[in-house]
Amino acid sequence: MSTDALKLKDVRGPSAVGGGWRRAWDLLYLMAVTDFKRIYFGTLLGYLWSVGRPLMLFGVLLVVFTKALHIQSNVPHYPVLLLMNIVLFGFFQEGTSAALPSIVSREAIVRKTQFPRLVIPVASVFTALFNIGLNLVVTFIFILSFGVDPMWTWLLLPVVIALLLIFTIAVAMILSSLYPRFRDLSIIWAVASTALFYATPVLYSLDAIHSHTIARIISLNPLTPILALARRWIIDPHAPSPASLTGGTASLLIPIALYLLICVTAAVVFRREAPRIAEAL
Repeated sequence: MSTDALKLKDVRGPSAVGGGWRRAWDLLYLMAVTDFKRIYFGTLLGYLWSVGRPLMLFGVLLVVFTKALHIQSNVPHYPVLLLMNIVLFGFFQEGTSAALPSIVSREAIVRKTQFPRLVIPVASVFTALFNIGLNLVVTFIFILSFGVDPMWTWLLLPVVIALLLIFTIAVAMILSSLYPRFRDLSIIWAVASTALFYATPVLYSLDAIHSHTIARIISLNPLTPILALARRWIIDPHAPSPASLTGGTASLLIPIALYLLICVTAAVVFRREAPRIAEAL
């Protein structure tokens, strides 16, 4: 037997979507549903906690900002705007935070089973998607109770959710694929996501910021136009458009470019890291 025949060859591990899209989708649904049930298994209120958490945060922030500090009192329908923003940003924060350690937490099956690695972080995001579905039902009840009239633009809500879902998945892919090699990411992201909460117009409206410099910086955030669309389409049709909030159509291209850049980076990073994830665990 020749020497060349005895040489060991590198064997690539499972890729991001290896095994076919149909298999990936079946695994994704199974993992997401299982995680959703597991989170609330054994709790007293069960799935009601998925609604109760954002409502409790909403109640505290509403009292602080409107009663104690008298901030944003001139913003139309501020209470329901605050609730909507908390629900939308909460989905992003919950999805990315859950996805970050998701591959490491499934170390046993990652080491022993051949399946598309992309399923793991996306399943964590879909679990958060189930939660936002329940939260939006309650949110719209509040919206109607506060006197906001139904509009045809409510039909555009899936566009907002789709944009937010894609961005959340992209960030989740980057974090989850790098975490097996860089465990400091859990601490870094805990701080970064909190900072991002305040750097996104969740508690305030961007048009109410007096400092032009701060407003321009916040307008670069890819999440800013998404929340602006939600406000304009769901709550206040007279609210400033995303283009006007970012300083014009040309300035709007910057957060759009950052959005696309993060999505492309996520695809490249996860595709590169997926075959060697098991080695890093």
